[in-house]
Amino acid sequence: MTKDVIALTPTMPDPSTVLAGLYAGGPDLRVNALADGAVLQLCTADGAPLVSVETPHLVHHPHEARRLLGDQVLLPEGPVWWTEARATTAVPEGERLAASFAGRLTTVLGGIVWPPHVAHTDVVPTTGLTPPTTLGDVPPAVDIQTDHASVILQDRPVIALTTWLSDALSAAAAGGRALQLVTAPSCRLTQPTRAALAAHPNRWITQHPEHGYYDGVSGIQLRWHNGAFVPAPDEGGSARIAEPFKSDQDAAAAPGEQQLLLSIRTIQPATEGLLLGGAIEAAWQHLTGTRPAGWGTAEPVNLPWSRRQLTDLARTRAQKSAPTWLITIGDPEHPAIATTRVLHTPAGIEEHIAVAFGYAPGSTPPLAALPELARLLTTRHNLATMLTTLRTGRRDLTVPSHFEALPVPVSFTLGPDAVRQTGLAHAEALSPHLVPARLGPATAPALHYTLGDGTQPEAWTKLQQLTQRLK
Repeated sequence: MTKDVIALTPTMPDPSTVLAGLYAGGPDLRVNALADGAVLQLCTADGAPLVSVETPHLVHHPHEARRLLGDQVLLPEGPVWWTEARATTAVPEGERLAASFAGRLTTVLGGIVWPPHVAHTDVVPTTGLTPPTTLGDVPPAVDIQTDHASVILQDRPVIALTTWLSDALSAAAAGGRALQLVTAPSCRLTQPTRAALAAHPNRWITQHPEHGYYDGVSGIQLRWHNGAFVPAPDEGGSARIAEPFKSDQDAAAAPGEQQLLLSIRTIQPATEGLLLGGAIEAAWQHLTGTRPAGWGTAEPVNLPWSRRQLTDLARTRAQKSAPTWLITIGDPEHPAIATTRVLHTPAGIEEHIAVAFGYAPGSTPPLAALPELARLLTTRHNLATMLTTLRTGRRDLTVPSHFEALPVPVSFTLGPDAVRQTGLAHAEALSPHLVPARLGPATAPALHYTLGDGTQPEAWTKLQQLTQRLK
């Protein structure tokens, strides 16, 4: 599988140090700049890529590296510079070149290399290498590209939504291809990666040594056909669920671990003084007692939390008619992660927020705090709707490649504008067994429907009836 090597250094790699690292393969190799200089590519003399290196970026939160690389990572004190290199799978020397590049950076600047066992500073002989010439037409993150799919092979313990992966998703969509991510059974996805791969026809594919390929989310058995991974039906033509997906794995949640999931939508007037991020900050503060720790457009999340900065980014992208998609993280004491889409619609500026909070065994998710949170979002942050669900799942909020129980609805909140459009009397009389609580001003109330305590599957029926009658 493709080998990613990361140098974590206490100081920023300067251009001369980066170039010295890139020439670990000797003077006969070429260095090309891609993506307006954001990616440097080490190539053979005839242009075939061997190693691609992303521009170093400062990660203000040391716990981000631990979240994505594991607790065994011994980090420098304070913020770290994250410099990532990807080696092509087409040439065995690529991995050693990437490792030598990272080793040279840390030798000069200090810090560590991940994975730690691969670091070295040797010159890697490259004379006579003949990589496939087609590699020059493939994006740096992609290992196999056909007319139907862009395939990425990964073996990191946690697959994050890095800028590599984000760019590959965009390129695949632009080319009319599916993005297909292939990992080992032990790999897990972050919530942002899971959300990014959720759109059809993208897939997360698990490669099991005994059971072949299967979908890491649905468990459907897959096979390679006509340039892409597709379902492999049984003799009767029905989809088959892979056996490893059905059984518990080492990646399973510890007994008692839970996740509280909120799906929040706000609509605000498009005014000059608009400041985004208020709803997610309020939810974080209300449910954890702390503000978000950081935000960014990819993982690792590298910026300290700032509503002003994320608003400025969204405004700049809106002027270019580009969408805004953000990631927010919490601190290690209160595991939480969120994705936010910012949309400019005829109704105003909409924020579509999906946030997950993780709870250890013995910790009780604060369900009793949800009505007050709904009131707060209604009165101060232009809440349109909020759905809250509870599930058994990993406290670290990563997604394993085996079956997990579905979340169970806890509550649903309808904002004042939607109540007004539906009619207050109608919205309150949707079901004799589901009496909502009024929130906010009497002249423009929101309605908060309690569906259960997160343990009753029949809450899905209540939610379905509720939404159908609201329509």
